[in-house]
Amino acid sequence: MTWVTAVGRLRARREAGVLVTVATVRGHAPRRAGAKLVVGPTEAWGSIGGGNIEAVAIDRARELIGTPGQEPELMEFALNDKVTNRHGVQCCGGAVTVLLEPLPVVPALAIFGMGHVGLELARIMARHNLDLHLVDTRPDMLADERLAVLSDAAAQIHVHHQPLLPEEVLEELAPGTHVLIMTHDHAEDAALADAALRTPGLGSIGLIGSSAKWARFRHRLATEGGHDDAAISRIKTPIGMPEISGKEPATIAVSVAADLLQTFEQAAAGERERLRAVPDAGTASGYPPVADSA
Repeated sequence: MTWVTAVGRLRARREAGVLVTVATVRGHAPRRAGAKLVVGPTEAWGSIGGGNIEAVAIDRARELIGTPGQEPELMEFALNDKVTNRHGVQCCGGAVTVLLEPLPVVPALAIFGMGHVGLELARIMARHNLDLHLVDTRPDMLADERLAVLSDAAAQIHVHHQPLLPEEVLEELAPGTHVLIMTHDHAEDAALADAALRTPGLGSIGLIGSSAKWARFRHRLATEGGHDDAAISRIKTPIGMPEISGKEPATIAVSVAADLLQTFEQAAAGERERLRAVPDAGTASGYPPVADSA
C-alpha cells in the first residue's frame, strides 16, 4: 500500500494519524530521504527503516494522535553503537532526521437541499479541507454540469441522490458530522429534523427558515415526535450570523459558512479539552515493538 492510499484509508475511516517522513540523511542509514510511514491508532503502513528509528517514531506518532493541538515536529537519530536506544541498537553509522506531521480528522458537513443557497454554501465550504456531503431528492440539483463549479474543491465531496427518503442518508454519516437542513419542501425539512434528533452521534444540526416555520416544527417535534425540550434545543434556527442580514443566496451562504467555521473551531476546542482530561491519552505502551529491518 502506498502512503497516499494509507492516508486515504485513515480519512475514510475518520481516524487521526501521523505521516512520518525521513527528512534528511547523513552517512549510512536504512532508508533514503523521502521514505514514508503512515501511523494510525492501531496500524502502520510503510517503513522508514525499521529498528529503533521506526519504533520510536511510531511511539511518538501515537502520542501525537492523542495530544490536543498537535504540531509537526522533527526527531533526530544518531545511528551508532554509542547511543542508548529505547528499542535496541542501530549502528549503520549515519544520522537521520525524521519529520512527523499530524493528520487530524477533518470536519464533516452534510447539506440537505442543493437549491440556490445550498449550492452557494457548497461552493464556499468546498474550499476547505473537510468531508462534504451533498444531498437532494431532485436529480437535476445534483447534475454533473451543475456541480462542475466544485471541480477544484479541496473538500472530499460525496453526492447523495435520495429520491424518496433523504433522511436515510443520516444513518450513513460518520459520527460528529454537522447537518444543515435546507430543502425545497417544508415537509421534507420536518422529516429530516425529526430523523436527525433520532440519529446518535451527529454534530450540530441547523435548520433554515423563519421563526413561524420553527414554531410549527417545534410543536410537531414535541407532540408528534415525542422529543423533549433538551433534544429539540439541539436544532439551531435560524442559521448563520445574525449580523449578516442580507437575503441573497450568496449572502446567506456566507453567513452560514462563517457560523459553521466557528462551530468547527468550537468542536475542535471541545475535543482538545476532552483529550486533556484523559490521563495518558494516546500513549503507545500497549503497542507491540517494530522488528528491526535495517
